[in-house]
Amino acid sequence: MLTISLCMIVKNEEKTLSNCLNSVKDLVDEIIIVDTGSEDRTKEIAGEFTQNVYDFEWINDFSAARNFSYSKATKDYILWLDADDVIKPEDRVKFQVLKETLDPSVDAVMMKYNVGFDGKGNVTFSYFRERLSKRSCGFLWMEPVHEFLKTSGRIVNSDIGITHAKIARTSSDRNLKIYEELVRSGKMLSPRGTYYYARELKDHGKFKEAIRYFNMFLKSGLGWVEDNISACHALAFCYQMEKRPLEALTTMFQSFRYDLPRGEICCQIGYQFKEQQNYRCAAFWFELASTLKMPESSWGFIQKDYWGYIPFIECAVCYDRLGEYQKAYEFNEKAAAIKPWSPSVLQNRKYFEGRLGKTAPEAEAE
Repeated sequence: MLTISLCMIVKNEEKTLSNCLNSVKDLVDEIIIVDTGSEDRTKEIAGEFTQNVYDFEWINDFSAARNFSYSKATKDYILWLDADDVIKPEDRVKFQVLKETLDPSVDAVMMKYNVGFDGKGNVTFSYFRERLSKRSCGFLWMEPVHEFLKTSGRIVNSDIGITHAKIARTSSDRNLKIYEELVRSGKMLSPRGTYYYARELKDHGKFKEAIRYFNMFLKSGLGWVEDNISACHALAFCYQMEKRPLEALTTMFQSFRYDLPRGEICCQIGYQFKEQQNYRCAAFWFELASTLKMPESSWGFIQKDYWGYIPFIECAVCYDRLGEYQKAYEFNEKAAAIKPWSPSVLQNRKYFEGRLGKTAPEAEAE
């Protein structure tokens, strides 16, 4: 059976680190913690799980810190986690099976990163990350911010989920400041760096600058297809925030150059027509989103609600505005089949009972 080193970089993670390590400690054979300047009990907590706790002077480069942590690993494969990640019980079982059965010819394993959840804890937003890699391959982390492990060789996808269990949402401009300093110093950003800098600008409300960098990224023609699609989605949002609807719509359609239409983009188009009170066109795009097949093997961002629940709810709204109440009701019931507990579904049901002049079961029977 293969052996695994867990490598982590941490700073001021006393509230989350023990949860993370307790969820993985019996799945790995070695734990390596690299601290980048904690001022709380992080190192003390880390010491309860491993003697391999190292200090690393922070130099505004996440890859440098991660590569340092990887240099300390001694086992067959290396797993990485952030301090606010956990492996849930059902995924722990899958992980143990993988550890016992993984073909040693595999160089890296992609695992799902679950980062968005609905009111019942169901995953609504996930994407694949390179989680497990063969130490002998010597793979290195790249990019100072929004870093990634540059893998090659035989790479396989796994249905094991790593759950992002952040205790509270915090708004930090740390990454933005790193990018801004890189730009000020005259360093040229890579295509990936340009894309993520644009995202940071968007997330901090700097829409004009974000538009510039998203366009720079897309015009380079050097982006990964999934980043291209995501950039179109984000760029269109920036145009909308700047009251430039035509450019927003054009950018949404531009995403179709890279792959089949995505649910997120079709819903974004639907929202634009809905805002213009063009409910017929809006309903077309929402309904189209509901018919698309979600790419199962894609390593890009997937927001599941935009491929079913959201378009069904929005179709209910649009057809109601068009006076097609029975059709609107039917779409609400499709949404109910996915999330019967949804406040929107329940509120709509009550509305349609009054609008249709009968109870929901009677309407469904017809």
